Amino acid sequence: MEPAGTLERGLGVLRALTTEPWRRTRATDLVRATGLARSTVDRVLATLVHLGYLRAEEREVLLAPRLMELGEAYLVCAGLREVLAPHAERLAAELDESVSLAVPDGDGVRFFGQFTRRRAVSVAFRVGDLLPADRCAAGLALLDDQGTPWAEDDQLVEPGLIAVAVPVRDAAGQALCALSVVSHTSRHTMAGLRAHAVARLRETAARMEAALAAVPPPARPVPPPPAVDVSRPAKEALGAAYLQSLARGLAVLVALGTVPGGLSPADVARVTALPRATVGRALQTLERLGYARTEGSRSVLLPRVLELGYAHLSGLSFGEIVQPHLADLAARIHESTSVAVLDGDDVVYVARVPTTKIMRVDIVVGTRFPAYATSMGRVLLADLPQERLASIALRPLTRDTVTSPAEFASAVRRAAVDGYAVVDQELEEGVRSIAVPVRGRDGRVVAAVNVATHVDRATSAALVEKVLPALVETAARMSADLACARVTPPQR
Repeated sequence: MEPAGTLERGLGVLRALTTEPWRRTRATDLVRATGLARSTVDRVLATLVHLGYLRAEEREVLLAPRLMELGEAYLVCAGLREVLAPHAERLAAELDESVSLAVPDGDGVRFFGQFTRRRAVSVAFRVGDLLPADRCAAGLALLDDQGTPWAEDDQLVEPGLIAVAVPVRDAAGQALCALSVVSHTSRHTMAGLRAHAVARLRETAARMEAALAAVPPPARPVPPPPAVDVSRPAKEALGAAYLQSLARGLAVLVALGTVPGGLSPADVARVTALPRATVGRALQTLERLGYARTEGSRSVLLPRVLELGYAHLSGLSFGEIVQPHLADLAARIHESTSVAVLDGDDVVYVARVPTTKIMRVDIVVGTRFPAYATSMGRVLLADLPQERLASIALRPLTRDTVTSPAEFASAVRRAAVDGYAVVDQELEEGVRSIAVPVRGRDGRVVAAVNVATHVDRATSAALVEKVLPALVETAARMSADLACARVTPPQR
């Protein structure tokens, strides 16, 4: 397959997978959906699994959170989300209603920002969803022939759903996106929502326009030092099963999201360490498929990139993202695995995969333990200041529990330096565990993942030697997925 054709086929497989993203799909299903040869589909799937965009379970594949980096590239390239989101979030709080941001996409509008309110009847769309422009307030607000400065949706999309929207314009008066307030007929009539929201909608849109006008025009970015073409070693390792041209084409797409405003082909080549000719072919394919366009000397991504699974994946919870990685780890080491977050002086379990052994550590999601006596607690506390540690009351839970403040502080400092913690029968006699931190998008510790076992099955040294490498690898994968999904642990 020629390079451009390979990228086109790969994106076709991704689109087929996203038509029913909740399904576990087999290669034979994709052969029927795309019309491609089975050998081609197999190679595309193998490449996408290697890139982390898909997850393979036996003979089935499903979308993986890492795929969201394609949609994130568009959101960064467009440069709207970071500027407009604070204003939209403030409006949602002021009105106590869900607020949406959407951009034109062909004959529809695609949502790129959602700021929801928690209540029994949820009326929010997902980031990445596409609606017909003539059947929703956001789309009607972006049409040129509207006689009023706002648009209304009185149950056009769905019974019970109502919305009002206004355009947000650039300095030349062109509508860039639409700002919507979405509610339900159980809360407002159409007239009531109009009276409640339109004035503040227009005020917020004006503030958004001022904020966009204050953003300096994109300067030519300074590319990072020449990177290594990461597709090369993968090709050498996997051989014919790995479609290097597909991986390179997707790398070009991601590179366009390096900075707001896109990149020139020369800058893309520098960022990806790919030949200019390879970059040029990939950009031509992306433009032909409606994922990019040329604006002056730069190529920019278009909203259609969000169709590649972003809407489905953006709805995943923290637990849903980490659970598959826990299951893989448990299958590799044949021991119970867990993820916990810090809540006050306790750790709270938010995900768990128990072992199938007769003698096992019996814990369920929602279980709370004192952080000071657990391995996960130690790595979570390691990110906190010394005075916070001093406030924790240390009580003996077993004869091995560390209760000396100095010894406890030393153990936490050691966890910070080592990057892991081992706790030996301090929480419960007979239970030994090892944990490492899971980090968020900003590099801060947001959770911990551990392996717990009975003392008769592994010594502390054996946990470090045999389990720690797999644990570190699992935490890195969780961190990467959480960064792509922009998901944080549940608030306790």
